[in-house]
Amino acid sequence: MNSATVRTLLVRGMLAGLGAGVLAFVFARFVGEGSVDAAIAFEESRSHEHGEELVGRSLQSTAGLATGVLVFGVAIGGIAALAFCFALGRIGRFGARATAALTALAGFLLVYLVPILKYPANPPAVGDPDTIGRRTGLFVLMIALSVLLGTAAVLLGRRLAPAWGNWNASITAGVAFVTVVGVAMAVLPPGDSIPAGFPAAGLWEFRMASIGIEAVLWSAFGLLFGHLAERVLEPGAVRGRVAGLAA
Repeated sequence: MNSATVRTLLVRGMLAGLGAGVLAFVFARFVGEGSVDAAIAFEESRSHEHGEELVGRSLQSTAGLATGVLVFGVAIGGIAALAFCFALGRIGRFGARATAALTALAGFLLVYLVPILKYPANPPAVGDPDTIGRRTGLFVLMIALSVLLGTAAVLLGRRLAPAWGNWNASITAGVAFVTVVGVAMAVLPPGDSIPAGFPAAGLWEFRMASIGIEAVLWSAFGLLFGHLAERVLEPGAVRGRVAGLAA
């Protein structure tokens, strides 16, 4: 794949990430904000100090949320597009759409789902503010380990496939990944404890909303980028599909 094609796919990946970010923002705005408001109310009820907010809650939940989600979507879209360029043709005989879907699935699992099994998302009222830097560092470390171990598992499966067959090699690589990730989770220090009295239902709702936002983001990216990448890499397939629909 030449540099011009990679550049084109990078731009389209960022555009797909932007579109996915819009959908994720809508989901976050109407599904996730309720649990955040409840967590803030809980925090204020426990605190006797009520300082003036530099940024109002209404702005945080609209423009602030949109900016954060959209910037994150564009960044993830660009990185995932580069991962797609690397994976295309190296993980099997998949077309652009299928490779984009697999890349998005891998991104969701490795960049988000596996790390939050160790360090789950917590609402604003959970966690000591003095440990934010430490907790952020641990979460980033878990993401890096997850991505590196996931890449190593793919390489292991490819190495074993000629002798063991694709099915046995894939199962072995998957078991190895789960085992090593489990050991890493056991070794790494725990996150902050939940404060006494915090509603379990509110915590569950927040974490499910967090997973939902990421699921919407990565799913939308996989579908949008798969379509855009196919138009670049397989224009004949796109024209054939359009001609079939017209007929």
